[in-house]
Amino acid sequence: MSCPDCYRGGVTTEHPKGKETTIHGLATYVAEPPAGTTPKDIILYITDAFGWQHANNRVLADHYASRGGYLVYVPDFMGGHAIDAYGLVVMDKVAGKAATWADTFWKPWYIARMVPSIISFMWFCRPAVRKGLVYEFAQKLRSSPAPYQTNGKPLRIGAAGFCWGGKFGVWLAQDEPASRLAEAQPLVDCVFTAHPSFLSVPADIEAVTLPLSVAVGEDDMALPADKIQQMKKMLEAKPGAEGRYEVNIIPGAKHGFAVRSHPNDAHEMECALRAEDQAIAWFDKWLARD
Repeated sequence: MSCPDCYRGGVTTEHPKGKETTIHGLATYVAEPPAGTTPKDIILYITDAFGWQHANNRVLADHYASRGGYLVYVPDFMGGHAIDAYGLVVMDKVAGKAATWADTFWKPWYIARMVPSIISFMWFCRPAVRKGLVYEFAQKLRSSPAPYQTNGKPLRIGAAGFCWGGKFGVWLAQDEPASRLAEAQPLVDCVFTAHPSFLSVPADIEAVTLPLSVAVGEDDMALPADKIQQMKKMLEAKPGAEGRYEVNIIPGAKHGFAVRSHPNDAHEMECALRAEDQAIAWFDKWLARD
């Protein structure tokens, strides 16, 4: 994985409100808009290293559903190889700003507990290994009837990717799966990503063609400041870029801020809310249209 901040952070105090089911062959968490509300469209949520079962990812998906009115799918793209949930708390004890002398003393034991889970994740969840599964799921979403009444409107699909999932979000924004005919409809209509990991700048950004919104912290350990600025300049220089691409750099935010903020840290929570607002506004712009 790209940096220590990929493994640490806070745990939400909220409780997920969605349901688990199987969609297109994958275990999936489903977050729905308020009862009696027809979904605007579908958001494909691609998680960070802690996977589809972690409360942080499920609660954020719930927010997109309740605040934005979207139907949100959080599939298990990791095949059960997500980092164990306890790893978030363990790493926070080791590297967090509130680590005590006892946490430091027990650091070797904490790390030893995490090593098997991290190794499993890093081996089985390499982006190149999971790319085909993500594309296949998106293709099935695109080619299947909407699971709700659209009243004649075309089904639109947005993708939201975080950390590990951010790489896939950028790939989807390139719209270049080799198995698809060039004249076919894009797999997704727009993408939002927060603090993407494994990103290759400039190569990944050069290939972007679909609307892409990026939220990144100015202190992101996974993406150096010069790469952030390069990405921003590249997207803004693309033909027809105005309103189609955006990179918002959040002051004082670190890697993982959109999904792993500490509930008792006002600044971190404010940064997370800014990313959430950005995502919902982006989806409303590109999905919820007549």
